Amino acid sequence: MANYNDCIIFLLAKAYQKAQGHFRNRMFTYGLTPIQYLILEALWEEEGLSAKTIGEKLVLDGATLSGVLDRMEESGWIIKKTDSEDKRFLRIHLTDKSKKSKSTLIREREQANEEILRDLTLEEKILLKRLLKDVRG
Repeated sequence: MANYNDCIIFLLAKAYQKAQGHFRNRMFTYGLTPIQYLILEALWEEEGLSAKTIGEKLVLDGATLSGVLDRMEESGWIIKKTDSEDKRFLRIHLTDKSKKSKSTLIREREQANEEILRDLTLEEKILLKRLLKDVRG
């Protein structure tokens, strides 16, 4: 019987904890959580997404997303607006603060990725990404 050090679930959990903790510390400086940062990335890619679409893209349930969006609006990262054509939908827009912070925050994310993967070769980094995407499904 294999011990926990060979258990893929344990190894993935510990790798996740290390990566998230590292990224969380970097984002804390800006008053953001990792999830809030991911929401900004989705909006930098396509501004004015509905809350529902953001939830689908990031695989977040509505209740979790609602609270996160409220906190982001309170801290000046986003603006929530009712959709002009369908009042049932909220559209999420970037503030000047989030637009001006884009390059700095992306650089922070890239540096966090580099630090986490610094001991891997280029081939290992590519393989790891592919394997994680395969496991994610």
